[in-house]
Amino acid sequence: MTDYKSKLIELLKNNNVIKFGKFTLSSGKESDYYVDMKKAITEPEILECVAHLITEEIKDDNINKIAGPALGAVPIATATSLISKKPMLMIRKEKKSYGTSKQIEGELLENDNVVIVEDVTTTGGSLLKAIKVIEENGGNITQAFVIVDREEGAQETFEENNVEFKPLLTISEFRQYLDE
Repeated sequence: MTDYKSKLIELLKNNNVIKFGKFTLSSGKESDYYVDMKKAITEPEILECVAHLITEEIKDDNINKIAGPALGAVPIATATSLISKKPMLMIRKEKKSYGTSKQIEGELLENDNVVIVEDVTTTGGSLLKAIKVIEENGGNITQAFVIVDREEGAQETFEENNVEFKPLLTISEFRQYLDE
């Protein structure tokens, strides 16, 4: 385990980002834990750690852009852009109905190699929608990074869609760390 990964686990634990108990998720589903990533992505130390972990993974790759869907992934994309010195893209949930009517903010060129980032995944469905927007606009998604994978189908979703999925941390790893 890298120093940054150990640090990330400690920071998530110390900032009470992953809470255990009884929770109702936005899907209506019951869960014995809740990942409060909005709390995490507003903490500079966590963002910096995440950005270093992603930058370490991509430093030898031919990456042109770092992309993040609005809202949760924008701070992650920003921090990673700052550390990696790669320009970033922000992906809106839908096209603007005014001005330039863009769904992607930032300059995506034909055949740009793009890494997409996200805060937390469950099934991976919402991140897959953002990936499709990049691809439909000429970009190539090389990898999808997520801070925490809830391990509820995202891995399978990305495998089915031929996207390399790289969670920085899975909920199983976090639980294992707590049990040590």
